[in-house]
Amino acid sequence: MTNPTLPFLPFALPEIGEEEIAEVVDTLRSGWVTTGPKARRFEQAFAEFLGEPQIECIAVNSATAGLHLALEALGIGPGDEVITTTHTFTATAEVVRYLGADVVLADIDPLTLNIAPRLVEAAITPRTKAIIPVHYAGLAVDMLAILDIARKHGLRVVEDAAHALPTTLEKELIGTMGSDATVFSFYANKTMTTGEGGMLVTRNAELAKRARVMRLHGMNRDAFDRFTAKVPSWYYEIVAPGFKYNLTDIAAALGLHQLKRLTAFQARREQIAQAYLDAFADLPLILPPLPPEGDTHSWHLFVLRLADEAVIERDVFIERMFAKGIGCSVHYIPLHLHPYWRDRYELSPEQFPHSQKAYERMLSIPLYTAMSDADVQRVIAAVREIALS
Repeated sequence: MTNPTLPFLPFALPEIGEEEIAEVVDTLRSGWVTTGPKARRFEQAFAEFLGEPQIECIAVNSATAGLHLALEALGIGPGDEVITTTHTFTATAEVVRYLGADVVLADIDPLTLNIAPRLVEAAITPRTKAIIPVHYAGLAVDMLAILDIARKHGLRVVEDAAHALPTTLEKELIGTMGSDATVFSFYANKTMTTGEGGMLVTRNAELAKRARVMRLHGMNRDAFDRFTAKVPSWYYEIVAPGFKYNLTDIAAALGLHQLKRLTAFQARREQIAQAYLDAFADLPLILPPLPPEGDTHSWHLFVLRLADEAVIERDVFIERMFAKGIGCSVHYIPLHLHPYWRDRYELSPEQFPHSQKAYERMLSIPLYTAMSDADVQRVIAAVREIALS
């Protein structure tokens, strides 16, 4: 039964400090609230965080927008195929359809829940033009294998790193490896937030140039440049049928300070994750895998899976967690189960046995920096009681 003396503990909450609030207020008072000087500062700060002088950062209003811009800049279009994982949110795949290309879904590795490189290679056809690996829950995909496959077959790679800030692989930050582009998310439940927002990062100068133009209606000059110039500069040209994907200065104001706190955020997430790993080691549960030694897991999600010997069903487990006032979620309902993807590509669960089995047994429990130690212990007590009942 729910304890009426305890407040409901949600699945996720952002941690917004006084510095973020002050920066937003400063933005409101400045008179420049859409894309302007703070969005540019945020892009520069993000490039500095990645530590790669040749990387260009393009701030956008969602990771979905960033993925769309990256694929569009790479020339993906009708007749092309793009391979990605079935075990992701629909945004990863839907951007391919925006461009008239087709999605080819691959199954996951049953241990990491990341896309399996061998299945990516098996899915390649003469129409394949790109791969979108997804760093699930904050654990890095085997990018060395993915990039090797891409080089061998002449394919483009756009990383969906919505979960993966600040994840590392081989001690390199995701976003600094050899892919054509990487896209991060700053949605409200991510490892840092701008409310809504994302960042496209790339070393490809032509891709960056195209993405910047397409980010704002295909206009060859940013509004900030035109409206702050010292001489008349009202003239601009539309050079392509672009989109409305720019990040506002209000959102960037949040991002400037969230980014400064990212290292501390990750450390707290790791601390909570370790508490869970220690507390659940003896339960009939499959726990999330750790990153390779020396690397960093962002711990965006903490995903439990019921082991074969568990006697409780996943849906009942979630219902009992909610009855105890603790929010949970499921990441994800695989794409092959959704009517659009299932029907368009004639998909069935049997084609994706690892994703299907994981989905049927998984739940995500609260893990966010605003949790107190008492909140963490409350989750631990609830999981233990339900798993052993």
